[in-house]
Amino acid sequence: MATIVFFHAHPDDEASQTSGSMARAAAQGDRVVVVYATNGEHGEVPDDLLPGETLVERRRKEATKSAAALGTARIEWLGYSDSGMTGWDQNAHVGAFHTATLTDAGMRLAQILDREDADVIVGYDWHGGYGHPDHVKVHHVLHAAAKLAARPPRVLESTMNRDVTRRLYQEAVAAGATEEQAWDPDQPMDDGNPLGSNEYEITWAVDVHKFLPQKRAALAAHASQKTDIESLLSMPEEAFTAAFGTEYYIEPALGPGMRDGWPFTRS
Repeated sequence: MATIVFFHAHPDDEASQTSGSMARAAAQGDRVVVVYATNGEHGEVPDDLLPGETLVERRRKEATKSAAALGTARIEWLGYSDSGMTGWDQNAHVGAFHTATLTDAGMRLAQILDREDADVIVGYDWHGGYGHPDHVKVHHVLHAAAKLAARPPRVLESTMNRDVTRRLYQEAVAAGATEEQAWDPDQPMDDGNPLGSNEYEITWAVDVHKFLPQKRAALAAHASQKTDIESLLSMPEEAFTAAFGTEYYIEPALGPGMRDGWPFTRS
């Protein structure tokens, strides 16, 4: 049994990015831990908050529901505030994840790695997939924590396969989808870079087709983030399967040269 720590920026990021791998790992008996860098307080505010309920409280409840759907053994929070999108005033707020030092944030995460005696730590690629300040920060804290851990774990970076996404985009446009309905991965994302990584930069393609029901359940758990979640869950079955049936990871220690397999094992 391996212990795998998935490090995400906000509650709901795990659902859209690594939930298939998390469910597959849990199903085969591995210990799955999810760590959220922030509380996600700058996410979408739902209309049905209860009297006195905050968005943070709602999103923490949703994270617990997602964990139950995936078989996650433990949830941890680093305790930083959501930094908002690139250029927002919140980027510079005291307590925002974006302003955290690598020493402080890296040690907080390393302490979790040590308590869990983690075999694998999963974060994001160099620009967090789409350039969100908190996602970019996850990348840097991921590597800092791995070096600070008493037993350095295997490091994986979750990414999106730009080549596959481009093909899906082109097919959707050819089938009559509008620009709003089809997402062009080559357009500038939050930091001005295109989405994810080129296929030649990716190390691992992980088959999670059998765990798409759990992925859907994890997405549905984060119902407060209505705009994004409903958009994903409303995708036709064939399109959803094509987009999410494979999850992609870069393993810096191995370098590029994509292979099909299961990288979540002890070093």
